[in-house]
Amino acid sequence: MCGIFGYIGKQKTAPTIVLDGLKALEYRGYDSWGVAVVPVQQSGKQTIVVKKKAGKIGNATVTELPSGTLAFGHTRWATHGGVTDINAHPHLDCTGTIAVIHNGIVENYETLKAGLIKKGHRFVSETDSEVIAHLVEEYLKRFTVSARDAAPAFSKAVQAAFNDLDGLNAIILINTQADEMVAARNGSPLVVGFGNGENFLASDPAALLPHTKQVHYLEDNEMAVVSRGGIHIFDAKTGRRIRPRKQQLTWTAKEAEKGTFPYFMLKEIFDQPGMLSEIAAESTQQAMLLAHELNTAPRIYIVGSGTSGYAARSASYLFATVAQKLTNWSSPTEMHHHIDLLPPGSIIVALSQSGETMDLMEVVKRAKNNGTKVMSLVNVVGSSLWRMADLTLPIGAGPEKGVASTKAFTAVVAQLILMAHAMKNDVKTGQRLVASAAKAAKEALKPERIDQLKRIAHELKAVEHIFVIGKGLSYSTALESALKIKEISYIHAEGVAAGELKHGPLALVTKGVPCIVYAANDMHYQSTLANAMEMKARGGYIIGVSHKPDEVFDEYIPVSDVGEATIIPNVIVAQLLAYYLTIERGFDPDMPRNLAKSVTVK
Repeated sequence: MCGIFGYIGKQKTAPTIVLDGLKALEYRGYDSWGVAVVPVQQSGKQTIVVKKKAGKIGNATVTELPSGTLAFGHTRWATHGGVTDINAHPHLDCTGTIAVIHNGIVENYETLKAGLIKKGHRFVSETDSEVIAHLVEEYLKRFTVSARDAAPAFSKAVQAAFNDLDGLNAIILINTQADEMVAARNGSPLVVGFGNGENFLASDPAALLPHTKQVHYLEDNEMAVVSRGGIHIFDAKTGRRIRPRKQQLTWTAKEAEKGTFPYFMLKEIFDQPGMLSEIAAESTQQAMLLAHELNTAPRIYIVGSGTSGYAARSASYLFATVAQKLTNWSSPTEMHHHIDLLPPGSIIVALSQSGETMDLMEVVKRAKNNGTKVMSLVNVVGSSLWRMADLTLPIGAGPEKGVASTKAFTAVVAQLILMAHAMKNDVKTGQRLVASAAKAAKEALKPERIDQLKRIAHELKAVEHIFVIGKGLSYSTALESALKIKEISYIHAEGVAAGELKHGPLALVTKGVPCIVYAANDMHYQSTLANAMEMKARGGYIIGVSHKPDEVFDEYIPVSDVGEATIIPNVIVAQLLAYYLTIERGFDPDMPRNLAKSVTVK
């Protein structure tokens, strides 16, 4: 969940290059940040120079750091130890000549730390990560015979230390005696970038776009030795040399920038009409292939976390109503009881923006071990989930940096609509619906609609609770809408199946409580209005999102009727409302507290 960026090359501005890379990665961790540099060789004993601070990286600079051609840095999402300057990464060994940055959790750090303390090592932070620097320091004493073998000894020390770590971890280390970065991963993502006379390491390929599009994604238990002259990949367990699997990134650097927008979230909301139009116009050959696989599978489980989980729920409705195919959906954390019971030939459809979500990866690994086929719909081509899946489909959202997912949700729902119609052998209807959703999304972003949502946000900014209801696909809409509101504005929002109001939730509806009602033009329209009337009768303030007004609505937000694709513009309304509520309440919509973009630790 942390941001990692490393540089080695000819440029002596390595600290600034790293800082810029970290600013592009802050959405992956923003409790604290730090940069370490090996200074250009000076007389006397050389040590690594570090600058690190608690808090967001914001407008930070590293001008006070010395020049250097080797540097790396880290943005933290705290796990072990509080959010303090001293707990920020990088961490140094006792000599100040070895530095580490780390993503993950060292599950056996207490045992390792106790052994190192007995050997005289001094610890200054509360983190598990600092153990790694001291462990490498200890191994380096064993492997170094002379100054001439400093580089191979360092990589051997890192390899040995990495194999001592329990848990899922990604580490990078630098050393004043070895002109290289040494990285290894197990679980947490790392990607190597190939440059011309310079090379890079990052936890997310989006940070590499300004420098290179040629990358190698490290697999579990792979180690990379990265120098200015080349990149060498090894098996971290055996030391066996591995040929790099170079891939080309398809995104552009401009796609990963905010442009004129104040926040990434708003920019990504406005990206959606164009993105949806592109999805509608894409070749459907892969969708047809995947549809055939799904049609022949005896059992389908669609799995995703958070926003992707609500997309998975949407898929279960779409496949049932459009393709007449019964499917199950689950969050990965609740999937473990079902995996071993899947019959032969079953398919797990894994949905993910990052392709690195730890909970989802564990389910996928277990499913594959049981012989279950895995299909992935993922935004990051080349990610761990992409490489692991038997069948793949890129969702085509482009880089998404706002922690609260927006365009990745609508992109995957658009792909699921296409796939559901492909299962029915009616691809053109799916394309027409997604194209219509693109137009409806554009209408939802018109200035008059923006002004209305700004006004509503201003009126609701002080409320404590918001209820959101819907049925069928609109229930998924309600759940996703409530998630958007609570994760960035910190207002308690609850998504409720409209038909379940009388079974408990209605007890909480009192005078003035805002109730957002999704009343789509489907079989549930009239009954949803009846449920809205029940809330209004208890004093609820009804905000209707629908294709036409109704007397039950105190506030009406029009959205075009585009069949089952109406979920897309409906959710965009919620994204905008959540965004403007957050602005009204004075919070940062891109970086909600306690959350990070990619959940890579358990």
